[in-house]
Amino acid sequence: MNWRLAMIKRSYVFFAFISISLSTAMGQGIDLNHWKVTIPTGRPTEVSPPEILDYQNNEALKPFFFKDPKDGALVFYAYPASSTRNSSYSRTELREQMVPGKNSTNWTFADGGIMRGTLSVPEVTQDAVGNYHQVIIMQIHGRLTNEQRDLIGEDDNNAPPILKIYWDEGKIRVKTKVLKDTNASEPEILHEKAWGDDKGRNFKEIVGTDKFTLEIKVSEGRMEVSLNDKETFVYNDIHMQKWGVFENYFKAGNYFQSKESGSHAYVKYYSLEVKH
Repeated sequence: MNWRLAMIKRSYVFFAFISISLSTAMGQGIDLNHWKVTIPTGRPTEVSPPEILDYQNNEALKPFFFKDPKDGALVFYAYPASSTRNSSYSRTELREQMVPGKNSTNWTFADGGIMRGTLSVPEVTQDAVGNYHQVIIMQIHGRLTNEQRDLIGEDDNNAPPILKIYWDEGKIRVKTKVLKDTNASEPEILHEKAWGDDKGRNFKEIVGTDKFTLEIKVSEGRMEVSLNDKETFVYNDIHMQKWGVFENYFKAGNYFQSKESGSHAYVKYYSLEVKH
């Protein structure tokens, strides 16, 4: 069956079983003790540990972040609404917190890290010409230390995301940042404008609406992204080496890449694990 037709059929089944009545503080295989969630309401709304552990009783979270009673997956729903300070797009997305409830403790590539998740994208709207809207489902986001922030005169700790993984027309697309001038040194490379986007790469496998597994591994000067333990993209060039100056944190969920009225997406996570 064509995956586009399958998406339409599965969406009816999916919505028929949706319930926001929850009985546990965790989605299947997902420990939320080290995650903060952002939803597209308020300025926007953020909920950190320990409050996130009781998300089934949080009225603000229920429409956007809930457990599917049929398969135990943690569901992320997003549509164009409130966005974070450094974005024009909305999200229902988890942000790693190494110290629960705090954003100030993060990790470098030298520290290393692994994020592995099994997920699916069962419902995404289409634009006027029939193309599905994009969704970012995983990220590694950079962060300036307070000293770096002050050194370059910024008013916040935001740095670019070194990795964005998209669900794009049923394929998984990977994009990273590259230095515009590879000879640049600190503090030049601390500025967001020093970094541009690479051309991006698609995995060969088409996942459509099916369940799939992504794994990200980072170590000093190196990043690997794997789909279903079959195909792996490796980044170990000068850009990764110089990225080592930044702190980082993992993100996972539904960072919806549309501002069209009436558009939306659902992402389901069946498991999510981070190791450092």
